[in-house]
Amino acid sequence: MGKVKIKRKSTLIDMTAMSDVTVLLLTFFMLTSTFLQKEPTIVYTPSSVSEEKVPVNNLVTVLVSSADKSGKLDDKASVEGKLFISFTGDADSTLSSEKIRSMMLEEAVSIYNQQHENAPVQLTNKQIAEFSKINMFGVPFAKMSDFLNMSITERDKFQSDLTNPAVGIPINDNKNRQGRLNDFQIWLQAIYNVAQRINNEQSASLSPEDAKKLQNLYGALMRQGQGIAVKADKDTPFTTVHRVFDNLQTMKLNKFSLMTALKSEDEPTN
Repeated sequence: MGKVKIKRKSTLIDMTAMSDVTVLLLTFFMLTSTFLQKEPTIVYTPSSVSEEKVPVNNLVTVLVSSADKSGKLDDKASVEGKLFISFTGDADSTLSSEKIRSMMLEEAVSIYNQQHENAPVQLTNKQIAEFSKINMFGVPFAKMSDFLNMSITERDKFQSDLTNPAVGIPINDNKNRQGRLNDFQIWLQAIYNVAQRINNEQSASLSPEDAKKLQNLYGALMRQGQGIAVKADKDTPFTTVHRVFDNLQTMKLNKFSLMTALKSEDEPTN
């Protein structure tokens, strides 16, 4: 008896539809994701049980470096407590990050020059434009012009060398708001002034929707404590972070957030 041959069916699967869906999903995630901004130093934030999120937009972040953990430096404490600041505006053009950064820089330089008439800082429009593109910075005002003349690669390399005394925003224990301010306090005063100017002057010439955004920025910064966030390493001594807190309070910025990581269930509570 002859064998019955079963006709083979094609195993080819048309993947066109799946490829289209994959591309659409990839495009969606690329357009909606918020990419982490590059920081001069890596810090591991302490854990906590608080689930309140720090806002992504309209935020001033104060980064406090920790001691060197690479084991390559003889004096690890020399890099501890270096300060860096970043300004992030709104997602739209009303209060874009570039605009906020330019306003902060111009105000801060104006305050600095009033207190240092013998050695004022002079910045060009090109340098101000360069500053508006920088996410996070940490240099004294006296080095700001040289810093802004560097290329992006040179600035990254410069700020990553925490052993350099010219890296980091100068800070001390000054508690006299009416006297000569340190560089960190000048930035805080600029933040305060710009927030008030935005709220009082610019909101009058904008649409109700945009004016509300400006009022929300002012409220988050000055009243709710959501506009300023301090980010420090979990191993950074409290005395170092406390100096930052003291400077904030000296400048009447009494409400701010501390960035933490969510604590897991098996992690000790003490």
